[in-house]
Amino acid sequence: MERILKNLKPEKLFYYFEEVTRIPRGSGNEKEISDYLLNLSKNKGWEVFQDEFLNIIIRKPATKGYENAPVVMIQGHMDMVCEKNEGIEHDFEKDPIALRIIDGCIYATETTLGADNGIAVAMALAILDSDDLSHPELEVFISVDEEKGMTGAIKVDGSIFKSKYLLNLDSEEEGIFTSGCAGGCDISFKIPIIEQNTNEKNAYKVVVKGLLGGHSGAEIHKERGNANKILGRVLYDIQDDVELVKINGGSKTNAIPRESYAVFTTDKIDEVKDKIKFWNEILKNEFTFTDPSVTVLVQETNTKEVPIKKDCFKKIVSAINIIPSGVLSRSTVIDLVISSNNLGVITTEKNFVNIYNSSRSSVETLLTCNVEPMMKQIAETLDIKCKVGNYYPGWEYAKKSEVRELCIDTYKELYNKEPKVEAIHAGLECGLLMKKVQGLDAISIGPDTWDVHSPNEHISIKSIENTYYFICEVLKRAK
Repeated sequence: MERILKNLKPEKLFYYFEEVTRIPRGSGNEKEISDYLLNLSKNKGWEVFQDEFLNIIIRKPATKGYENAPVVMIQGHMDMVCEKNEGIEHDFEKDPIALRIIDGCIYATETTLGADNGIAVAMALAILDSDDLSHPELEVFISVDEEKGMTGAIKVDGSIFKSKYLLNLDSEEEGIFTSGCAGGCDISFKIPIIEQNTNEKNAYKVVVKGLLGGHSGAEIHKERGNANKILGRVLYDIQDDVELVKINGGSKTNAIPRESYAVFTTDKIDEVKDKIKFWNEILKNEFTFTDPSVTVLVQETNTKEVPIKKDCFKKIVSAINIIPSGVLSRSTVIDLVISSNNLGVITTEKNFVNIYNSSRSSVETLLTCNVEPMMKQIAETLDIKCKVGNYYPGWEYAKKSEVRELCIDTYKELYNKEPKVEAIHAGLECGLLMKKVQGLDAISIGPDTWDVHSPNEHISIKSIENTYYFICEVLKRAK
């Protein structure tokens, strides 16, 4: 297979990144990438440990003169969000990512790239595989399942680490040092459905598509359209004209859904099409600046379907429209989202419709004492089931941080300008690891990456190079 990145430098970094993109590694499907890291480490002679959850820990001794320096953990996650454009034939269980280089950036082809967080894996491997870098003792921790619930970091045995500094490589803007992040949880609803005792009828499909989507933490503030919420609005308008068969939308709770659809039966298809035409006008106006390609379509399915009972239909639509999605609160002091909810996925099973949400907040009580009880009250009002789980803690900004000051000083000397230090609304594993490893001092950095969790995900080649050499310089100064 031709190497697309073969002429890029640092050679080892881009070699490893391309290797990683060839290995299927969606969340929950990390065995192959974990084994690759394990076997590579053994072949290189690195000390390596694979735990029962498939997390990988690799150690490299300090170079001469750094024996008494603080141990540094280089950390990222091996899994990726698997999203593709409609109609694209790509099997994330077995197909490699098809890379392209456009205008100085690396893209995939109609799918997510997986630079979040494959670039961290590649950087860590390049550092481990270098013979000319000066550095303290290194612990490289590559976790599993970060994207779906941070279960790798939750389950890893913290007692195996001895690091004092943590360099998390899961941030997405060069020159911005992340020093705090939101915590979060998953909230799901289960709505029982009952089929109507009626004859099968001709079915149609209403489809919402053309949205940009994006990361439900990093891009929730951009007011991009949520396909599930838009579909809920449309279904409310046409519910007296149609009978619902099923509804599905989105694919990952931590990705703003770009596409959704509902199958319905009707004897009033002309009236429905007139309303859909009106909705296209409404949405084109509302999303002119964020999602100009948003479209609602009506398609014939050429199948016979049995719809569900009308009261079930209305309960589903009510739930979609009442559940809040988007920014819930912002800071009045800095430009930061404090709490949000993403109605990310809707699925129809045989007897239930499921609605899955990803909730985030940098203030814990806004989750535990606001969003969670609000969601439970919605469930009680609609007489449906609500489940809250997979809670992960936030990362509180530290007033004093040696590793942050080290990075700031290094950046100023290298680039003769001040870096930006900030907290983010997306979730990082730093908070979890800091609770597990006593005295761990953390910072998160990374190269310029855009549109993560969407098929337009891309990463700057120059920024990868800059960030890598910056990390190497930080390690050199970490005495």
